[in-house]
Amino acid sequence: MKILVIGSGGREHSLCWAIAKSPKCKELLCAPGNAGIAKIARCVDVGAEDIQAIVDLARDEKVDLAVIGPEAPLVAGLADRLVDEGIKVFGPSAAAAEIEGSKGAMKDLCAKFYVPTAEYARFDEPDAAKEYIRANGAPIVVKADGLAAGKGVILCRNENEAYAAIDHIMVEDAFAGAGAEVVVEEFMSGEEASFFAIVDGEHAVPLVAAQDHKAAYDGDEGPNTGGMGAYSPAPVVDQAMSERIMEEIINPTIKGMAAEGRPYQGVLFAGLMISDTGPRLIEYNCRFGDPECQVLMMRLKSDVVEMLLAAVEGKLNKIKLDWHDEAALCVVMAAEGYPGGYAKGSEIRGLEDADALDGVNVFHAGTKIDDQRLVANGGRVLGVTALAKTVKAAQKQAYKAVAKIDWPQGFCRSDIGWRAIKR
Repeated sequence: MKILVIGSGGREHSLCWAIAKSPKCKELLCAPGNAGIAKIARCVDVGAEDIQAIVDLARDEKVDLAVIGPEAPLVAGLADRLVDEGIKVFGPSAAAAEIEGSKGAMKDLCAKFYVPTAEYARFDEPDAAKEYIRANGAPIVVKADGLAAGKGVILCRNENEAYAAIDHIMVEDAFAGAGAEVVVEEFMSGEEASFFAIVDGEHAVPLVAAQDHKAAYDGDEGPNTGGMGAYSPAPVVDQAMSERIMEEIINPTIKGMAAEGRPYQGVLFAGLMISDTGPRLIEYNCRFGDPECQVLMMRLKSDVVEMLLAAVEGKLNKIKLDWHDEAALCVVMAAEGYPGGYAKGSEIRGLEDADALDGVNVFHAGTKIDDQRLVANGGRVLGVTALAKTVKAAQKQAYKAVAKIDWPQGFCRSDIGWRAIKR
């Protein structure tokens, strides 16, 4: 098959890496890709959100399967447009991708189909939101309704922080149109986990669970980011918990969406809060997590293209996925200043030495080649990922690889995987 992967991050590099290994892949394209992806795929300089240009590319190249990485083109209807061209697509329709595109719509869906989640209210006017906060107290969570690159969720320890969050999102318009409406919800405590299921509209197959680190700095301190590292397996999600998540959260959601006439096809990513009372949904995403995808692809033993095709063709009930018993851990290296302002263009050296280590893959997230030099071209730049016998061993190997990378303008957390290791 000729396969097109859409996107340019670490998630897409790990997908390309797994797809390139499949005997079903004859030719691999990526739009727009990055410096790492360019070593295993033909990169085409077309932006992931340029819907018409992607459609033209897929048609002109006679692509057999398109795999859409990021959420924005999914929410904008790229999958629908490609299906209209007769191209097989892994990724949900715009109607189904609303599960990530609108946090309010997602919460309403949970209420309708009895999916356990936090109590909430939706507001399109700041004063009403502040009144709700006054009535309910803090801690409390304020979320921009639309897509905000993983940064639209603000955990507020007191009411003043919550009022400031409302102003930041709705008055200062910090996330552009994403903040025209907000969701204010109950603060949940427990342990977070990332749970993924491959869905074909009717059937769902769980993937192995992962855990990520959202905060920028060690000890889970600092501002929220798109993710500073991840690992799998997640000890908090054992077999019994996985079955419970499927029964109480994933299956009611996909049955409900099918009943509403917008069946879900692709990967469904549930961010969960797990406590003594069981799992509750924090939010849904309509694509693989980043950096969770990197550790999932490292652990996946089965042919990834067979898995993607089974979802596209409605045959998930006919496949069984095999996984490596080993643990995988990814350390994200980001540009100094991220998730705030950061500079682009600093040179990165030493990747060959890091990649040469046993069980290590350095996935590129924000890189490009400039005058034959590898340079940083984003906030999150590299995902240094290792596969080893245990989470602790994978952590040791990943940081050994980080130490070989010469990039003074980059930083990373030094404690990825600490929860699993502490257990």
